[in-house]
Amino acid sequence: MGFLVDFRYRRISQTATVNDLLKEFFRKSIHFCAALVPWFAARHFNLTIVLLSAVVCFYSWSEHRRLGGFAVPVMSRITVLAARKRDEGRFVLGPVTMAVGVLLTLLLFPPQAARVGIYALAFGDGIASLAGKLWGRTRIPLTGGKTLEGSLACFLAVYCAALTVNRNPVQSLEIAGLAVAVELIPIKDYDNLVIPLAIASAAALLP
Repeated sequence: MGFLVDFRYRRISQTATVNDLLKEFFRKSIHFCAALVPWFAARHFNLTIVLLSAVVCFYSWSEHRRLGGFAVPVMSRITVLAARKRDEGRFVLGPVTMAVGVLLTLLLFPPQAARVGIYALAFGDGIASLAGKLWGRTRIPLTGGKTLEGSLACFLAVYCAALTVNRNPVQSLEIAGLAVAVELIPIKDYDNLVIPLAIASAAALLP
């Protein structure tokens, strides 16, 4: 057991231990799943909206139960596994803001723009965090600990995702630059709301 504990807390980069990386990978795997939503919405839009709304309601109820000392099987365990240190002892807001961000993006924007916004959240934010944990060395001031390496990974991920959708290299560069700027804002879990809405807006408005 001592070996496992030592391994879990072994530092693998300047910003993370093995345990930090495993927890972050688990959290971001949930982010990556958001990329499936546009595909499902293209086939069953109304059902997708209903299911996302149900997820928000069920998760919120589950969190209130957990904080009251009555864990909900599976859901509460997933929440604990995905929660960051700053979330201990309080309502874990990230899944709610992510589901609401995706939901609003689907409702407010045309399908192509919505796809770009949701992909920016799924891949840009997710890959930026993992890259920062693994290779982050150069911290960017006033961003709450975010790194240059993570931002570069975000730029590349969003550029590739946007280009896959719109086939426009120039617009994809502009969208990727905006995604990096938004991702750097230290607004914690609320970036799950701001990123898809801001990027979908740009995708809808840029020529």
